Amino acid sequence: MVVSSRVPARAAIFVSGYLALWGAATAYLAAKGADWTLPAISLGVFGVALPLLSLPLTRQAAPPRIVVARPRLELGAILGFLILYAVGFLVWGMSATRAAVPAGREQELLVLAVKLLVHVAAPALLLAALGAKVAALFSLRVQRPGFWPPLLVLGAIILALMCVVSPALGEIAALHASVATLIWAAPASFIWLAVEAGLCEEFLFRAVLQTRLSAVLKSEAGAVVGGAVLFALAHVPGLYLRGHPGVDGYSPDPLQVTAFTVGALSPVAVLFGTLWARTHSLLLIVLLHAAVDVLPNLAEFVRTWA
Repeated sequence: MVVSSRVPARAAIFVSGYLALWGAATAYLAAKGADWTLPAISLGVFGVALPLLSLPLTRQAAPPRIVVARPRLELGAILGFLILYAVGFLVWGMSATRAAVPAGREQELLVLAVKLLVHVAAPALLLAALGAKVAALFSLRVQRPGFWPPLLVLGAIILALMCVVSPALGEIAALHASVATLIWAAPASFIWLAVEAGLCEEFLFRAVLQTRLSAVLKSEAGAVVGGAVLFALAHVPGLYLRGHPGVDGYSPDPLQVTAFTVGALSPVAVLFGTLWARTHSLLLIVLLHAAVDVLPNLAEFVRTWA
């Protein structure tokens, strides 16, 4: 969760506040008898170890400055949009979209189109209507220093970690899919998740929200942890209302669901927020986001498309 190698007092306050909130959330999970080890692992790996490792990997990145002309107005508009997003889309919109067509390929294509509309097109149009320059948020920076080292190193670590901590390999083996199927399905699933999960979530929460938080708070570290908490909280309504006992983090207790999202999900957002602050490369964090999701979702992708 460190954005630069020298952390000023203002940044230390934001980081300390985040750690206190994370600690309270994890303590609540423990008090309720819920699993607190996943949040602990998530913080240790995604909230501390990988962000620290990203510092030397991105030391030459020199991200371009993103101008936010009216920080408070733009942040207020985005926060209002996020409230509608969390309540309207994650609770009602996703359910309505999936109910519109039967489960299968057509449903997945419809969900992808709706996600792109809600996560990318809508916030981009909202910022453009406020006079903000949106093009800079889509910067790829593939040829700039600080892109390939974190992509290759962190990507390899994330994939190896997913092999260990998730049941993905067992689920893939249980498919008894042919080698030929896995050869095309693995990269296809990666690309699909880079768009459906990576582009959608990272554009909205990092490129759009975190950039505005940074301009208002005047602290990259504050924007990283603040954006991470909002990212986690945005998942609460959907998990609480659409979840079920087989879903990680689900509980009939809304406070426990909130504690889970803050404890387990926000550290992952800390990593992506740190990388965005260090590089301003949307493509980098989109690809690393896909690296987190590809193995756990590969079996379902094969069942749907193969």
